[in-house]
Amino acid sequence: MGPSHTVENYLKAIFQAQGGLRDTNALVPMGQLATSLGVVPGTATTMVKALADSGLARYEPYAGVRLTAAGEKLAALVLRRHRLIESFLVKVMGMSWTEVHDEAEQLEHAASDRLVDRMDEMLGRPEADPHGDPIPDPDGTVPSLAYDSLLTCAVDATVTIARVTDQDREFLTFAERHDLRPGDVVHVEARDAAGDSVQFRNRDGRRITIGTRAASKVLVRTTVLLLAALSFAATGFAQAPAADGPAETREPFRITDNSFLVEEAFNQEAGIFQNIFGAVRQGGGWAGGFTQEWPAPSQDHQLSYSVALLDGDSGAGFGDTLLNYRYQASLDGPGHAAFSPRVSLVIPTGDRVSGRGAEAWGLQFNLPVSKHVQDWNLHWNGGLTWLPRARAAVRPPGSPETSVTLLSPFIAASAIYRLQPMFHLMLESVVSFDEAAVEAGTIRETTTTLSPGFRTGWNVGDRQIVAGFAVPVSWTDGARDTGALLYLSYELPFRK
Repeated sequence: MGPSHTVENYLKAIFQAQGGLRDTNALVPMGQLATSLGVVPGTATTMVKALADSGLARYEPYAGVRLTAAGEKLAALVLRRHRLIESFLVKVMGMSWTEVHDEAEQLEHAASDRLVDRMDEMLGRPEADPHGDPIPDPDGTVPSLAYDSLLTCAVDATVTIARVTDQDREFLTFAERHDLRPGDVVHVEARDAAGDSVQFRNRDGRRITIGTRAASKVLVRTTVLLLAALSFAATGFAQAPAADGPAETREPFRITDNSFLVEEAFNQEAGIFQNIFGAVRQGGGWAGGFTQEWPAPSQDHQLSYSVALLDGDSGAGFGDTLLNYRYQASLDGPGHAAFSPRVSLVIPTGDRVSGRGAEAWGLQFNLPVSKHVQDWNLHWNGGLTWLPRARAAVRPPGSPETSVTLLSPFIAASAIYRLQPMFHLMLESVVSFDEAAVEAGTIRETTTTLSPGFRTGWNVGDRQIVAGFAVPVSWTDGARDTGALLYLSYELPFRK
C-alpha cells in the first residue's frame, strides 16, 4: 500500500521548498512548511517526525526538515503525476491552464502509476507541464534548470517566457492577459526600482507594465536575436492553450504530425481524424493531393487514403490512389524513437497515356522514424514502391503490349525547429530512384529534393488548423527545378 494523501502532500511541499533554497543542504523551516500547507506549526511538526521515523526525512528540532533520498524520489513521483495530469487535462480534455492545478491536486493521489505512464506515452513524453514546470522522469529524476526572471534578467533584452511559478488561478489569468505564458516572447525595456515596476513589449508591439512581485514569478531565458526578430515579425502566428512541453524552457511542439514531404512517425490519437491538402507547382505543372487519416480505433493502428490530382501538358486528372495502414510500433521516449511502419495498396486510378500512372496495382512500403531532441524534431524515412505489372505509356504501332516490374526506392530526412510552439522552421530532403516503363523496357531517374519551409497553426476549441509553405528545389540528372509548395491540414474529433 502506498503513502497516504497527507504523506504525499507533505513530501511534495518539502521537496518544492527545498528547490527554492540557495544552499542545497539547508533545512526547510517548519514555519515555512506549515504556511505552504495551510496548517499550524504543531501539526506540521507531528507529521514531519512521522516522516523521519519512516526514513523519508531528516528532522532537526528548532531548525527544520529535509527529505532523504528515498523521500525525494517519492516526492518527485508525486510531482510527476501532478504535472502529467495537468498536461493531460489541457491537451486532451481541453481545459484551460488556469484551472488544472486544483484538479490535479485531487487526481494525483488517485491515479495509478500505470495510468500516469499511459498518459505520458499518449502525450508524447512531455518534459514540462502547461506552466513550464519540468516533469520528473519515471525514475524520479527532475531536470535541474536555472532561469532568470523578469525581475532579474537584463534590460533591453528579448526573452522567452519559460515558466510561471505561481499556480494560483487568478495569477495565471493575469499572466495570460499580459502575454506571459510559457513560450511567449517579450522584450524587456525598463525596470523602475522606485516604482516597483517592470516594462516590456509583447510580440504585437504593445507596451505592458507589471509590478516587481508579479515579475519575480515569471521565469525567462534569453532569446537569440535573430529568432526573436522573426518571432516579433510573425504577428499572425497562432498561440494556443499550453499542452505537453518537451523543451525545458518553453512550450512544446503543438504541431507534431504535419510534415510536407517526409512522413512523421506519429499516428492519429484516438477520437481524432485529420484532413490534409497539399499542392506543389514544379516542372511546369501542378500536383495536388488529399489525405484523410483515422485511428483504427486507437493510436496503435491508423488507416488512411491518399488521392492525387496532377496537371501537366496533357491536362489535369487523377493520379494513382493509395490505401494506407500504419502501425505505431513505438512512441518517442527516453532511449528510443517513434517508429511507425506503413504499407499501402497502390490502386491504378491514374491514366498511363497522360503520364499520371502506370495502370498497375502495387504496394508501397515506408519505415518512418521520428525523434525529439530539445527544440528539434528529427525524421527519417526509407521505403519503396513496387508495381509488378506496369505498362509503358507509349509503344510502337503493331507491337504487343507487355508489362514490366517497377521498383522505386526512396530515402528521406527532415529537421524541424520550434521557433514558437505553433511556428516551426522546416528543412526536408528526399532522394528518389524512380523507375518507369518505356518502349524498350525500363529507365531509372534519380531525383534529389531539398525543401526549406515553415508551418504554423491555430487551435480553435478542440480543432487544429495547420498551414505551411515551402520552396522545393529538385535536381534530376543534373537539371535543377525550383517550385512552390502549399500545405493545409484540418484536424478535429469525430466523437466527444
